[in-house]
Amino acid sequence: MHVSYEVPRLSVSGTALAAADVDLIIIPIAQDYAAAVASRDEGPLGDDLKSALERGEFGAKANEIYVARMPATGWTASRIVFVGGGPRAEINVERVRRMAISAAQVARSQRRARVGWADVEPGVISPAARIETVAESFVLANFDNGIHKSRDGHQFFIKDAVIFTSGDVAAAVTNGGAMGESINAARVLINEPGNYLTPRVLAEKAASLSSVPGLTAQILDEKQIEAMKMGLLLGVARGSIEPPRILVLKYLPAGAPANQTLGLVGKGITFDTGGLSLKPADGMERMKDDMAGGASVVAAMRSIALQQLPIRAIAVVPMTENMPGGKATKPGDIHTGASGLTVEINNTDAEGRLILGDGLWYARQLGATHLIDVATLTGAIVVGLGKITTGLFGTPQPWVDHIRVAADRAGEKVWQLPLFDDYKEQLKSEIADMLNSPGRPAGSITAAMFLKEFAGTGPWAHLDIAGTAWAEESKPWQPKGATGAMIRTLIEVARGGLP
Repeated sequence: MHVSYEVPRLSVSGTALAAADVDLIIIPIAQDYAAAVASRDEGPLGDDLKSALERGEFGAKANEIYVARMPATGWTASRIVFVGGGPRAEINVERVRRMAISAAQVARSQRRARVGWADVEPGVISPAARIETVAESFVLANFDNGIHKSRDGHQFFIKDAVIFTSGDVAAAVTNGGAMGESINAARVLINEPGNYLTPRVLAEKAASLSSVPGLTAQILDEKQIEAMKMGLLLGVARGSIEPPRILVLKYLPAGAPANQTLGLVGKGITFDTGGLSLKPADGMERMKDDMAGGASVVAAMRSIALQQLPIRAIAVVPMTENMPGGKATKPGDIHTGASGLTVEINNTDAEGRLILGDGLWYARQLGATHLIDVATLTGAIVVGLGKITTGLFGTPQPWVDHIRVAADRAGEKVWQLPLFDDYKEQLKSEIADMLNSPGRPAGSITAAMFLKEFAGTGPWAHLDIAGTAWAEESKPWQPKGATGAMIRTLIEVARGGLP
């Protein structure tokens, strides 16, 4: 039976590399130190590396792989793999993650069950951050997105991953493993097709994923949603035979500051046809990933609880399909949110901001003092920032800066866009408090401005992951499909405390 991923046994060892009892050892090398590394080893392995460098077969460029031509004489491991890091000054968290995953994939392709990482290249990050990232990367590398294939041969996963280093880094390894496992769990959900992952199924699976010490889960059904007068969520759900759901997670550890609570809100559209404002058929199949924000929020909460971070946190994930059924919302309809604000629906394909509006309001009611919402919200952000960078919006500036710095620590790229009051003019409606979709100009900004109206007072930020939640093509460090974007950033925000 195919499974999506397997968490290898992660451990640390101070054993000399030559005596390491593993099947394959990965040795990272900075580009500007490669020649020196080759010269230090006067044996066959050093000669092999030196020859590869001289021939131009290996240049230690970022993520470049060189498999030693023969087993290293005198080494216990049967295979040595070198992975390039590019210039040492560029070897940050993101680079280490890509290096480790790329090399681990080589180990999987060679069916090496016991793999080691030589912590011999410092880069520009702390030892704890480096070790945590390597541990996370071995878990991420043990991922298979082809679980629904019936004729795909035999899966192979790394069983043991040993990090050869000195010092007390056990906590870093544990945290890295927990983070990798949480990200993989989110990727599984995001990859699932809409017929397998309905709102009810997503709610149940997400609640099950949240079954860790200190984290509680509650699922609200359509009757409870209606009782709270969440007309925006119910309006989107009207067209589907699948009833909506809201998942509420709470992590309230003893001793955490009682006057601050991080609130995470994630978009949970399990499939988005666009409703009556129907999307083009080309590419619609990818709209199963429109719940990526919700999955990311759940994964982050799971990891926050597993790491026992000293911070109060809650999550709200509204879930529904957006379908063109007989009862579907029509362009021109008006819906009223739980906050009391009325919205003229001029585009039913701008549904994510509607369900998030009710979700943000509810998170404030539950006591969130600092809000972050995560959503595959707009095509406009992809036009502006491509598939590489997540759009960041928010207020006040110190809260936005806190998130931006956390993203940098996590090795994820974000870019802040403006929320000038002038943009609010585009949201004006003649017959309601606001429009849900004011048109193409500044589309990602006006979507954020819409959300801001429901975020209440206090710090709020919006992360638009429409471009970064899904990889359109495979890379050595990332298979095609769900990426788990912003999960690490949310965890780093929690680690850094609330300003």
